[in-house]
Amino acid sequence: MMKQLLAKIPLIYKLRIWQLRMTRSLRNLRIKFASGHDNESLSFTIKRHQSLLRRKLGSSDPQLQENKVTNLSIAIKQLDGILIEPGETFSFWKLIGKPSVSKGYIEGLLLSQGEVRTGVGGGLCQLANLLFWLSLHSPLIIKERHHHSFDPFPDEQRVLPFGSGASVFYNYVDLRLYNPTNQKFQIRVWLTDTHLKGCITCDQEWPYAYHVEERNHHFHQIAGKNYRENEIWRKVVDKRTGMIISEEQLIHNYSEVKYEISC
Repeated sequence: MMKQLLAKIPLIYKLRIWQLRMTRSLRNLRIKFASGHDNESLSFTIKRHQSLLRRKLGSSDPQLQENKVTNLSIAIKQLDGILIEPGETFSFWKLIGKPSVSKGYIEGLLLSQGEVRTGVGGGLCQLANLLFWLSLHSPLIIKERHHHSFDPFPDEQRVLPFGSGASVFYNYVDLRLYNPTNQKFQIRVWLTDTHLKGCITCDQEWPYAYHVEERNHHFHQIAGKNYRENEIWRKVVDKRTGMIISEEQLIHNYSEVKYEISC
């Protein structure tokens, strides 16, 4: 009886995924999505950032890092140069579409159902992480962002605060950014031999700067399990006067740690 039940679980899971994807597709009909592209960058840069393409991730196969680079090279072609007009919403998956073998995507690392797995299109979270970090330094409103439910790897060459990334899974676990201003913004992303790079540009000088920082970071143990906690805060500063316009906590992270630590 138990074996029969377990045999049905993958099918139930697939049906649930199908339902969530169909629901998201129907809801998308009511949203004005960003779709215009321009190969020329807008005149004013809001924020730049880069992340290493290859770094040690626990005991994972290094070949999966190379596969990730292949997947990223395909995905960025759909995003580079995208314009976010006033009132439009940027959607990671609306632009990239479903990663598939027919599009050239290959096996890479995925964080799914509380585990590190492999799957076609794996590694695209690095692109979502970059875009989310850029957006935190802009006036774009984060309409949708999901975080990983666990911390899978130690901080080997990590430069951003823990929990400042974004989890994506086609198409209902999305990263969405809304432009509430009367100005036009643009996303540029590209690869070098060593880094994934990106920036957000604007058609006019933006009068505010954004400073994002981590606070109250610590590890602790409960019932033999390790957990990690922190806060991500943002200050908005008037460029002309240097005065702090606002200060707020954006994120409170609390996740189980999947690697050995010294508490």
